[in-house]
Amino acid sequence: MRELSEKYEENVRFFEETLRVKDNFDVIKKVLRIGSDEITLFYVDGLIKDGAMQKLFIYLLSLQGLPKTAEGFLRGHMPYVEADLSGDGDMMLQMVLSGATVLLGSTFGREGLIVDARTYPARETAEPENDRVMRGARDGFVETLIFNTALIRRRIRDVTLTMSYHTAGTSSKSDIVVAYMADRADPKLVQYITEKVDSLQADALTMGHESLAESLIKTHWYNPFPKIRYTERPDTTAAHLLEGSVVILLDNSPSVMILPTSIFTFLQETNDFYLPPLTGTYLRVVRHAVFWLTLFLTPLFFLGVVNPGLVPEWLAFAFPTERGKVPVYLQLLLAEFVIDGLRMASMNTPDMLANSLSVVGGLILGEFAVSAGWLIPEVILYMSFVAIANFTQTSFELGYALKFLRILLLTLTAFFNVWGFLAGVVLIVILIATNKTVNGGHSYLYPLIPFSGRALLSLFIRRKKRH
Repeated sequence: MRELSEKYEENVRFFEETLRVKDNFDVIKKVLRIGSDEITLFYVDGLIKDGAMQKLFIYLLSLQGLPKTAEGFLRGHMPYVEADLSGDGDMMLQMVLSGATVLLGSTFGREGLIVDARTYPARETAEPENDRVMRGARDGFVETLIFNTALIRRRIRDVTLTMSYHTAGTSSKSDIVVAYMADRADPKLVQYITEKVDSLQADALTMGHESLAESLIKTHWYNPFPKIRYTERPDTTAAHLLEGSVVILLDNSPSVMILPTSIFTFLQETNDFYLPPLTGTYLRVVRHAVFWLTLFLTPLFFLGVVNPGLVPEWLAFAFPTERGKVPVYLQLLLAEFVIDGLRMASMNTPDMLANSLSVVGGLILGEFAVSAGWLIPEVILYMSFVAIANFTQTSFELGYALKFLRILLLTLTAFFNVWGFLAGVVLIVILIATNKTVNGGHSYLYPLIPFSGRALLSLFIRRKKRH
């Protein structure tokens, strides 16, 4: 901590040299004469409210002189509502770089004023692209932290809602908010997360929440199941807060982290609660069925191909009579890679062409792959189902976890037949059961382990809300 000097000139020189005003065109030093006294302001152009600062300048220039202390000026002559005293030079520097304005007066001595008249470039709130609802709110988080906290406050008007502010990154000084309901969240979890955030040893959180997640949570490369649920929806965030979860918001990111989470948390969606209980229950059952089919459909298909005797007669039509020129195992792997290639291509294609090129590209590749003998129609059918089924849940991390485990099951089945498939299933169960949550205090299989019948039933049946 660097305390301000009693001498006004030294304080001005410190800020001018540290902020390198002469080298940075957007760092502004503004000097105002107030009678026989002087005020110097430091701020970053583009991060302040021009209208508010212009009115403040007009008011300051109308004064005849300055009070003898910074506190006297704050109490008697500062018309702006968000202003505070400080003598910490390092903290004041950080506030300038965050968009606030530092005001130094020739009569203020060891203190200065921080005027929080900042504003950030921001897009308008809109419904998230990857988490849409058929009915309900259409707003979503943006890249500006204060907007996101306001969207949550608008939904939870309770004094126990806590927004704890932190910073991380020695260079980026990224703004972080840990949000929770003081009377519902686990105090040990809140303490663990806040201590972790405060002790982060990182130069910058350049990749947003991913950088923060990698710093907060110990992960094992061999376990692909996600430990954190992300959402861009304020209503989903508010619902989880009211259930006792802890939410982490990061400036410059439209996603928030929900902690703790379990494998079953990913199988719930906002649509379930905006629709009647019967419809919501049906959607949940379908989502659970599709989730497990996404993981086991192609491995079971391959197991039936290499072991025709295991296939009952009534299901024989679902398996090929000819296997094609390429082994079915390689066909399934090739289809997995082609689907990911098409997905990446669509992400880098201009919006007006993305949908049409993806559809046309998939049709053309599928048709010619069958004609050339690379793929059989059954492989295209089942892999198409898997590709579409991945969109029934919004977590990309979980989608790729299922992909990696699906490929593992295929590989073990190709090398060890039925025993390989069974070993793969056991390995998947072990990976899910041993996956630790953020602080290790919550089970990744809750409400199955520890067992809670009421909570487990609510995963499948959407009950009517009690008023």
